[in-house]
Amino acid sequence: MVSGGQTHAKASAAVAAPGTFGARILDLADRLAKWSDSQDNLTCTYLTSAHRAVAGQLREWMREAGMTAEIDTVGNVVGRFAALDPGAKILIIGSHYDTVRNAGKYDGRLGILAALVVVEHLNAIGRRLPFNFEVIAFSEEEGVRFGTAYLGSSAVAGRFDRQVLERRDASGLSVAELIRSTGGNPDAIPALARQAQKLLGYLEVHIEQGPVLLQEKLPVGIVTAVAGSVRYLISIIGVSGHAGTVPMTARNDAAAAAAEIVLFAERRCRQAQGLVGTVGQLTVPNGAINVIPGRCELSLDIRADDVTKRDAAIADLFAEIEQIKKRRGVAIEVAEVQRTPTVACSPRMQGLLADAIVRAGIRPHYLPSGAGHDAVMFDGITDIGMLFVRCGNGGISHSPLESLTADDADVAARILLDVIMNFQE
Repeated sequence: MVSGGQTHAKASAAVAAPGTFGARILDLADRLAKWSDSQDNLTCTYLTSAHRAVAGQLREWMREAGMTAEIDTVGNVVGRFAALDPGAKILIIGSHYDTVRNAGKYDGRLGILAALVVVEHLNAIGRRLPFNFEVIAFSEEEGVRFGTAYLGSSAVAGRFDRQVLERRDASGLSVAELIRSTGGNPDAIPALARQAQKLLGYLEVHIEQGPVLLQEKLPVGIVTAVAGSVRYLISIIGVSGHAGTVPMTARNDAAAAAAEIVLFAERRCRQAQGLVGTVGQLTVPNGAINVIPGRCELSLDIRADDVTKRDAAIADLFAEIEQIKKRRGVAIEVAEVQRTPTVACSPRMQGLLADAIVRAGIRPHYLPSGAGHDAVMFDGITDIGMLFVRCGNGGISHSPLESLTADDADVAARILLDVIMNFQE
């Protein structure tokens, strides 16, 4: 694994064509994966040297494909394949290029690269579209570095929350300071917003990150809705003490209280189909093997395919937290860091995808997304649609075990091309 900032060979100038789209997509994904924050795995977080190197490479590939391309003030890479009429409306194809820690190669990046090879093909055959076609590689969807997601897509959608600029990473650096240090201007973010009346729609191609298409033996599926999520950071303040001298009945153990929260969240979220809860971060700051934890910090992500179902689980969780505080004599502070609604995909976009899938000789299959995606930022601004692509290896994602076949990537790109060629206002 090559760590951030190092370069590698330029991508082949060969233009992909239907039937070869998939192999090229996988090759480009391999090339991007050589840049990482870590020597040991693929980790690419917001505005690190690796992240900026990936952005630079995507910009170069977009230009080689026939687009004008720039990196905007928040790190989005924006490629534009212009229509003959410069005043024509815009169809956006987007996804993200940041990753979780110890990531797979295709989460987010598949959608960018599928759009890239389609533009290569259109440019090679001299085909211009009756609308402007933007390929946007969003800079920050995962929220790993600052604990808040959709930074890049929220800016383009005109939904950027300026309070996010004050959030700080583990080193104490704020989002605003980081943007300035890399040549950006936080005050320019509002100007990135697209005007709704100029948009035709938003499409996103994404690896499924689950086993449904694998079980259905289908290469692609049509997303019906994206689950809404709420994210919290929870701090528990107990009392530190000697591990050997404080009786078990006299302890105010912050970690034990955290364990109760974790287990309750698991039990509660198992009670309803489509409801999930995850504690992805759990720490004992300044902990020692022979000291009763006086403080514990954890994250909590709760999401569901229905907002009522999700919010009922959250209400039960808060009630349980009050009981845990009383039982264990600890203080518990809960900070909500993000809330996103459940978002339905446009019936029109679903229909366009279904028609293209049928023309490819594949049975259309509809499924919801339990994961969040940049698409949710465009809800209410323009029609949104999502195409899921089969995830191999049991559906594992957010992991180096994530897998995708060249054949499935090729199918996805051909369907995207079909949709674009048949897209009408």
